[in-house]
Amino acid sequence: MKRKGTGPDGLVIVDKPAGITSHTVVARIRKLAGTRKVGHAGTLDPMATGVLVIGCERATRLLGHLALTSKTYEATIRLGQATVTDDAEGDVTSTASTAAVTPAAIEAGIAELTGDIEQVPSSVSAIKIDGKRSYTRVREGEEVELASRPVTVSRFEVHARREAQAEDGSPLIDLDVTVDCTSGTYIRALARDLGAGLGTGGHLTALRRTRVGPYTVEGSHTLAALEDSFADAVLPIADAAAAAFTRWDVDAEQARLLVNGVRIPGPGLDRSLEPIAVFDPDGRFLALIEERGGKAKSLAVFV
Repeated sequence: MKRKGTGPDGLVIVDKPAGITSHTVVARIRKLAGTRKVGHAGTLDPMATGVLVIGCERATRLLGHLALTSKTYEATIRLGQATVTDDAEGDVTSTASTAAVTPAAIEAGIAELTGDIEQVPSSVSAIKIDGKRSYTRVREGEEVELASRPVTVSRFEVHARREAQAEDGSPLIDLDVTVDCTSGTYIRALARDLGAGLGTGGHLTALRRTRVGPYTVEGSHTLAALEDSFADAVLPIADAAAAAFTRWDVDAEQARLLVNGVRIPGPGLDRSLEPIAVFDPDGRFLALIEERGGKAKSLAVFV
């Protein structure tokens, strides 16, 4: 039974519009849900649009696990210009002609950025350095160098190539691409690195996230739609867990032991160190667990 004055337990899949921050979306959802216990999985920059997964009440505890799932983006990369932010919101720092850039060279450059790679995040990312956000340091005039990190880009496809032109008349190239990648991958950094590898510079001019794990833009809701009918848009926590994680149905005794923190034999689902959603005989969502050494270890209990 819910406490009086608390909001709904569940996820809201928002189609974030351009021009506002993810935190602004969270603030809007807090008002609609009537609770301050709201969070999001995976920040989108103000320029970006698309899937933003919002958790309310107990579902906020799912967000850290959902943030680790794979994502899909539709983006436009401009070759021939580099910017201070690696996207269109930053000042142009260099312009170079793309007249000599061939489709084969672009294909080779994309191949270098596909698969398991080491990526240096954009210097204007939200990564903290000694307690201060990297983007804050850049805005204060600091030179920031971030360490590379392993990411996986499983798909990096070009759908269209268009000719463009810089203000000084230099030829540029716009590429419309789709990227499937692991959490922590910066699409701005892919644009930057593709341009750097081609010797022309590059940055992102458009970005739309179309998928976070099992949640897609087709199943998302605009802020305007949420204003009209918020309750209908909330995906109950049990449904959210079943959609995002492997499911394990346990009997009453297993359920009792698990919610009391007792390690029991695991489900043997071959999902080592991946979250598994546990449901009791009544279909009630109980917990997220991971399987370690054949035992079920609770990550979070929801009852």
